[in-house]
Amino acid sequence: MQNATYLESRFPIVDYENASDAVKEIYDNTKRTLQIPFVLNWFKCQGSNPILLAGNWAKLKATLMQGNVPNVLKQLIIYNVSKKRNCSYCAEAHGIFADSMSNLVNETANFKVTENLDSPMIPESFRTAIKVVTKAALHSNQINDEDFKALSDAGFDESEIQELMAQADLVNMLNTLADVSGIKIDNELMEAQA
Repeated sequence: MQNATYLESRFPIVDYENASDAVKEIYDNTKRTLQIPFVLNWFKCQGSNPILLAGNWAKLKATLMQGNVPNVLKQLIIYNVSKKRNCSYCAEAHGIFADSMSNLVNETANFKVTENLDSPMIPESFRTAIKVVTKAALHSNQINDEDFKALSDAGFDESEIQELMAQADLVNMLNTLADVSGIKIDNELMEAQA
């Protein structure tokens, strides 16, 4: 008989109430940093392994939530790569996060940034970054000097280019863990989107 904690994941889903104090501290930090009132399944499926959770959260927090590149652009990169790779959890979750920031990209009524990735309604610099970093995530061995020049020509400085390229690495980690764990999209995220 299958254990109830595995119904939505190949790893135990550790809810906040059942988490150790160390895991609760990380969960609280994810909620504060992401500005959401719940813990995402991506974190809960790591809740039985506090060391793994702490390391993955530190990487995600530094790479996605800090730095000079706008968070909405980082979310769009992760959304785009996840969609191309058919990682349904990450495509759905990061699409919701990106769409919640659509007004930072374009103030047109009912504008959804995820539906306009190739549109001139999105800054050229964003379109260039999405294209180049998606290439880096999917085919890192094909990145060349022209790709770096394209990012530079789009207005990104060296530090920002490093930050953008780090998204390629981050999305690979996010997609791998989401896919191998078999997690489903969070009900709370779906409700927030509705």
